[in-house]
Amino acid sequence: MQAVREKIQYENPLLSLKIWQSTRNDVGNIAWHYHPECELMLVKSGQLDIDLSDETYTLQSGDVVILGNSQLHRDRNTGGLLDYIVLQFDLNTFFDQSTIPYLQYFNETKVPLSTMNYVFRENPQANEEAAECISQILKEAIGKESGYELAVNLLIKRLLLILIRNDTRGLLADQDRVERIRLKPVLDFVESNIDGRIAVEDACKLANMSYYYFVKFFKKIMGQSFTEYVNFRKIKRAELLLLTRDLSVTEVGDQIGMANMAHFYKMFKRFNGCSPKEFQRKMLAWGRR
Repeated sequence: MQAVREKIQYENPLLSLKIWQSTRNDVGNIAWHYHPECELMLVKSGQLDIDLSDETYTLQSGDVVILGNSQLHRDRNTGGLLDYIVLQFDLNTFFDQSTIPYLQYFNETKVPLSTMNYVFRENPQANEEAAECISQILKEAIGKESGYELAVNLLIKRLLLILIRNDTRGLLADQDRVERIRLKPVLDFVESNIDGRIAVEDACKLANMSYYYFVKFFKKIMGQSFTEYVNFRKIKRAELLLLTRDLSVTEVGDQIGMANMAHFYKMFKRFNGCSPKEFQRKMLAWGRR
């Protein structure tokens, strides 16, 4: 089985997502592939089979399916005219300071997001609500009316809320709940000290854990190391400053506690694929369209 790593090209640099509607009448497979973004599909008409490494989902008209990040999959049209919507997005970018604790629900360290498809199969109302969200996101992305980025952001969060509220098996909302509570002071500490040096030793004290236990514990719960998480949050703050404040790149680096410009550029490019200046230029140009 030869798998392809798919590179998702976002149409709008302000939104880390791609959505489109496709019509097919060919019978056959899309090759095995994966991508860092999670994916939802909504069948408008026809039948679509989604193959994972260990199971297959058969979708009819109105059915929704969700796939986790980097989850190996392929889809098959089993015959006839097929009309469906595909939504791919980077989960991490849709969480801000007030909602960041819920990011832990979707870290997939224990179970892939595809296990949550039981919600759509067993709860017709949840499936219908999710289908409506996906359709609305497509409508907003096509229409591009003023403020559509806000509308899409809210609809993505609505999709995540549907999963959390209807998780009767406790795969998301109740999984490691006590452990998540133990990390809340650490997450709050990161946000309130984003402009300075954030030492793992200080986080260990807040969590009342030894260094070695904390680093393993944090990665298990959050799905990334403490250092990776801190860098991610700092770069998110840098993006905001670049778009809302009249600051030089050096001043932005100082504002997020990354005075070492080489390190700042390296981290920024890791998360955005471009330099801070290129990011600012691209975003501001898009905003003037």
